[in-house]
Amino acid sequence: MSLLKRLWNDEAGFIVSTELILIATIVVIGLIVGLAAVRDAVTAELSDVAGAIQEMDQSYVFYSVRGHSAAVSGSGYADQKDFCDTTEATPGTIDNCIVIAAGGNTNEQGVLPTPNNP
Repeated sequence: MSLLKRLWNDEAGFIVSTELILIATIVVIGLIVGLAAVRDAVTAELSDVAGAIQEMDQSYVFYSVRGHSAAVSGSGYADQKDFCDTTEATPGTIDNCIVIAAGGNTNEQGVLPTPNNP
């Protein structure tokens, strides 16, 4: 019983509530930063998948396909501009139209939005 009472009254190594709040705050800030990084990474990966799907094209053709002997002479591919390609974009390049930028409430050019008042 004496040992239990000494352990109960011992304050060596006791975490003060202020320290606990400080540690919890640091953990929460770390979680927010980490989750923001995960969000950006997932968005970038999904953008890559979208770009790969966007680049799928069925315009690849074989010319002069013959039967029985399987003779093929030549092939062709015609890549067209895709949805969301800019006018300067050359066919065959990846343009995913997804921008990850930290800048608050601004658009890609850094301009604040203007309200639409009637």
